[in-house]
Amino acid sequence: MSARIALLLTGVFGLLAIACGAFGAHALKPQLLATGRLSAWETAVQYHLMHSVVLLAAALFLASRGESAPEARWLRRAVLAWSLGIVFFSGSLYWIALGGPRWLGPVTPIGGVAFIFAWAYLIPAAFSLGKK
Repeated sequence: MSARIALLLTGVFGLLAIACGAFGAHALKPQLLATGRLSAWETAVQYHLMHSVVLLAAALFLASRGESAPEARWLRRAVLAWSLGIVFFSGSLYWIALGGPRWLGPVTPIGGVAFIFAWAYLIPAAFSLGKK
């Protein structure tokens, strides 16, 4: 994954995080309160936005260090895992909050595991930093 793709994903995910947050706080709030699912929506938005910001940092780091830097392969893996985490973790929570099918419940932890792997990929990236 290139820095360009990472930055593109950052823009898309960041835009969607803000839109989902605003939509949930205004248009959906009565429905989410009535069904007791406002907390799920807010958790989805929180993780979505937080990891979008982290994607921005990774994308900018990739762009500044170059695609061939030793740590780049680990950062690319982290970007992919964070992206999958947003889709599976936040996406399933959004869907569940809107009354989606119950089979989506087990999808949420898949996203959580993707987030964990993404953060873990920073460890070998740190050890690769500056090596040639």
